[in-house]
Amino acid sequence: MNFQTDELESEHIAKPLDVQAIRADFPILHQTIHADRPLVYLDNAASTQHPRAVIESIENCYKQSYANVHRGIHWLSEQSTNNYEHARAAIAEFIGTQNDREVIFTSGTTHAINLVARSIGDTSDPSISVSADDEILLTEMEHHSNIVPWQQLAERTGATVRFVPMTDDGQLCMNSLSEMLNDKTKVFAFSAVSNVLGTINPVAKLVAMASQWGITTVVDAAQHVPHEPTDVTAWNADFVIFSGHKMLGPSGIGILHGKMEMLRAIPPFHGGGSMISKVTTEGYVPGEIPAKFEAGTPPIAQAIGLHAAVDYLNGIGLSQIKQHEQTLANLAIDKLQSEIDGIRILGPMGPGQRAGIVSFVVDGVSPQDISLLIDRHGIAIRAGHHCAMPLHEKLGINSSCRASFYLYNTVEEVDRFVEALAQTLQKLR
Repeated sequence: MNFQTDELESEHIAKPLDVQAIRADFPILHQTIHADRPLVYLDNAASTQHPRAVIESIENCYKQSYANVHRGIHWLSEQSTNNYEHARAAIAEFIGTQNDREVIFTSGTTHAINLVARSIGDTSDPSISVSADDEILLTEMEHHSNIVPWQQLAERTGATVRFVPMTDDGQLCMNSLSEMLNDKTKVFAFSAVSNVLGTINPVAKLVAMASQWGITTVVDAAQHVPHEPTDVTAWNADFVIFSGHKMLGPSGIGILHGKMEMLRAIPPFHGGGSMISKVTTEGYVPGEIPAKFEAGTPPIAQAIGLHAAVDYLNGIGLSQIKQHEQTLANLAIDKLQSEIDGIRILGPMGPGQRAGIVSFVVDGVSPQDISLLIDRHGIAIRAGHHCAMPLHEKLGINSSCRASFYLYNTVEEVDRFVEALAQTLQKLR
């Protein structure tokens, strides 16, 4: 577990959520599918649903205050710019940084990781740049978005990509990590929480280990920021990245948090309008941060919607959300293991080691068949490799089922999920 979360939760005991009041805020949850089956949405690790506050904030943006930002001097543009920058400030506070200029708007986690990988590859700073003799360190539990951009960087530079192995119970092998960190390692990129195993990695500890070698650290926090308190200052990573659509916000927006000295050191990835201070026929001068990394018309309405999502999550409380998710995940694991024959739960089982993600396989049954048939009961889960092929290869399987919980899920939905799974397996077998 990461250290700052322990400290935050020790200061106050999280109160149970009023889940029914929360569910009332989410219009999409109040519907039936497939012959009047109540919808049970358990695919939150892929994308979350939206409360009315987020939907209305985007609608109001388009109705009342939409215009391009930072370019016009007319009233509507000034209103839009103020709303856009207020969103940046709110997100900076949400993740624990006092400098909102360190918050860069992107189109998502994938875009942000590609931005960092490309810019690191293009920098002339010898302390950051990657060359043929260098190593890029990842882990076996990474999402493809935190693998492929680094493999592409290695292809361009001749560097070597290495993977920190996992233990049998789905945690990082810390002894192997200690042995693999060396003076050739230039980048260590890893997920704060595995999107398949639910493993909660000790981010601050991992960053500290890498920092002893002067290694650039990149944290994929897409499965962390929406679910428990995040303090990027305490983590001390060079870059922290996450997406809006996994935290009640709209799709098409992500966040790159970078230390100011790192953002100054790397060149911009995209070129175009807004990201420059001067352009001539001979060349260009990049603009100030954050404009330097926000070329073109940015995701204006999406940023405003994400601001509303942050306000909503703050109103509920991240510690309460984490406790609720883990309660549901633990209940689901207990019921699955006691009621489903031949099931294998993936990931760690120790207290506090897992987020609200429960992935599993059932002996002799295709995960895709399970997902397809359980949907007929109104249960939405995920089946496949979850954009983590190397992880599934490590586990000796091609794919898995995944149920992932969020603040609006209930104990009753866990019961319905397990009951529907049992009925589905009875048909398949």
